[in-house]
Amino acid sequence: MAMMLSVPGVDGLGEVVGVLRQWQCAGAPMQLHPGDVGWFWRSGARAAAAAIRTWRRDGRILAVGLLDGPRLLRLAIAPDALLDEELAQQVVEDAARPERGVLPEGEANIDASAGALVDDFLSRRGWLTDEPWTPLCRELADPVGDLGVRIEVVGPERAHESVAMHRSAFDGSPFTRERWDAMAAGLPFADARCLLAYDDRGCAVAGVTVWSAGPGRPGLLEPMGVHREHRRRGYGEAITVAAAAALQELGSSSAMVCTPSSNVGAVATYKAAGFRELPEIRDRYRGD
Repeated sequence: MAMMLSVPGVDGLGEVVGVLRQWQCAGAPMQLHPGDVGWFWRSGARAAAAAIRTWRRDGRILAVGLLDGPRLLRLAIAPDALLDEELAQQVVEDAARPERGVLPEGEANIDASAGALVDDFLSRRGWLTDEPWTPLCRELADPVGDLGVRIEVVGPERAHESVAMHRSAFDGSPFTRERWDAMAAGLPFADARCLLAYDDRGCAVAGVTVWSAGPGRPGLLEPMGVHREHRRRGYGEAITVAAAAALQELGSSSAMVCTPSSNVGAVATYKAAGFRELPEIRDRYRGD
C-alpha cells in the first residue's frame, strides 16, 4: 500500500500522542516528544490537530510531524522506520510541494531525528544545516535530591502565577491564563507537571513544565525559565533539579532538554543541574 499523508483531526490526537510516547526510547536520538505536542496544545486542541501531519503505510503511523510555526516542521519517526527509504522519500517530496499542505514555498526548516534517512535525503535535495542546538540528558536511576528551594506543583489555583512568571522569563510571550487552561486540558498533560520555585519572600522566581512519555521512557522539560528579576541566583539550577525529580516520580528513565547552543547560560544551567551535554544537532534549512 502507498504511503499516505494526512491531518489527524481532533479525534485522532490520542493516537498521535500514543505513538509518540511509544517512540521515545532510552539512548535514542532526541526527536519530537509528546510533551512538544502538549506545549503546543496551549493554542487549543483544534490548533494542535491542524498542526499535525502523519505518514502511514498499511494503516500504521510511521512518522509524525508538528508544524511548530508555519515554516518549521518537527519530525518523529518510528524507531524501526528511521532508515525506511520509501518513507524518507515521501516526507521529503511532500515537504517540497506546497500543495501537499506540509510546508509553504520559500524559507523553511525541518527538524528530523539525527541518523534518520530523511536527513540524508534532505541533504541530497540541497537543504543546508542551520544553527546548532544542544540536547542534554540526566539519567534518573539514582535519587535526584533537591537544592533547598521551595517548589510547588501548579494547579488551577496557581496558574496565574505560572503565567506571570513565564511572561517575565520570555520577553514578548503571548502566554495567558486561557492558554494555560488549554494546555492543562490537553491529553499529554495527564503525564505532566507544571512547577514553580519560590524565594524566601514567597515570590515565584522560576518555572518549568515536565512531560512524561510513560514509565521507563525519557521525559522532557519544555519550557523552563527564570524570572528576569531573579536571574543569576541559582534558581534555574534549582527548578531544573526539581524538574528531574518530578520526572523521576512519574517513572521516566531520564530527563531531556534541548536549547540553542548559542544560549551558553542555559547550557551551563542544565549542566550544573546534573545534565550531560550530548552531541549538537541541527535543523535542515531551505532558503527562499
